[in-house]
Amino acid sequence: MSVSIIVGSQWGDEGKGKIVDILSEKFDIVVRYQGGANAGHTVQIGDRQYILHLIPSGILRDNVVCVIGNGVVIDPKALLDEIQLLENSGISIKGRLFISQNAHLIMPYHKLLDSINENTSTKIGTTGRGIGPCYIDKYARKGIRIVDLLDRAVLEEKIKTNIEEKNNILRKVYNHEELNVDDIINEYLEFDQKIDKYITDVPTYLNNAMNDGKSILLEGAQGTLLDIDHGTYPFVTSSNPTSGGACTGSGIPPTKISSVIGIVKAYTTRVGLGPFPTEMFGDEGNKLREVGAEFGATTGRPRRCGWFDAFLVNYSRMINGIERVAITKLDVLSYLDQIKVCVAYEINGRQLKSYPTDVNQMMQVKPVYETLPGWKSDISNAKYYDELPSAAKDYLSFISHQGGFEISLISVGPRRLQTIEL
Repeated sequence: MSVSIIVGSQWGDEGKGKIVDILSEKFDIVVRYQGGANAGHTVQIGDRQYILHLIPSGILRDNVVCVIGNGVVIDPKALLDEIQLLENSGISIKGRLFISQNAHLIMPYHKLLDSINENTSTKIGTTGRGIGPCYIDKYARKGIRIVDLLDRAVLEEKIKTNIEEKNNILRKVYNHEELNVDDIINEYLEFDQKIDKYITDVPTYLNNAMNDGKSILLEGAQGTLLDIDHGTYPFVTSSNPTSGGACTGSGIPPTKISSVIGIVKAYTTRVGLGPFPTEMFGDEGNKLREVGAEFGATTGRPRRCGWFDAFLVNYSRMINGIERVAITKLDVLSYLDQIKVCVAYEINGRQLKSYPTDVNQMMQVKPVYETLPGWKSDISNAKYYDELPSAAKDYLSFISHQGGFEISLISVGPRRLQTIEL
């Protein structure tokens, strides 16, 4: 029995979709444990590209069961669209998809309030998909869960109470038109009929599966430095993408976890606002963005790009308990003559001993770089480690040492076969 956690080790967009797809071949069940449809996991099989937002990437393997845990917030339209996309692509999900009855639902007012807030002076660069407001209601104990769909009277009462409060805010604070209660109730009752066959008691299902010797892969969305507790607050997501969130978001106890695998991009990217010490600007940053196709899978937004930050990844390794990592997008760096790696942070000439999560401190950070030679050759067809240029091997060895991790996979392109196993 094996239970492993996949963790994004930077600011998200590390390429978890591809790595989960590859690793899921060795697992019976893949579980998504937090986040919402703001995350896009991209998998390319041959010439066909799949972008998944809620359903784990393991769904592309015929023998894998996929689970959406209680820690995920679910947008009904996004989920139904994704199911339809898979079915239209000839991928059967019958008996292969389960959804926690305790997962919270994103409501129309969550999306509306999210979009309105992003147009104020306090915006943080969210996707406007209602994720944050949904989590706010969850922790304020006002949330609507999938289990609430089973009782119409309960559902109507909860929706009416919530919309009365939200309409008050929309009208008095934002001078916005109110939402229609009946339309929303009918929309969610219709959603219930379509997903009823997927709903299950996920903690019981997963723990029974473990007792039967099944192997489980737990998949997080976003990345460590977007964690609500351990990230660059307030420029973070509204949940816990770190490994600790895997247990609370799925119902699997910590004593059952056997390994934590980090996904690490060979350079660093960030979407939205917030500090980014190794960010590259101007033509330099634009070139890396262009070569790496660094545009959001969900939103299409251009990602901010920068040099590899070993100080950041070392912090991520520590709080997640990462032992092994998969390095992604190594091939993107092939055009560079020289490659910088951040090995430390300085503030006013003093090197920091630990990673600062205070945003004011982060804004003052000056990265300390070491420069390595580039390899200036195409590595996208490499099948084995020995086929990599010596400079590429030296780069991998250097970031592995600086980050404190062991490398088990190297991705040299977007396709399944463009992967080197160590």
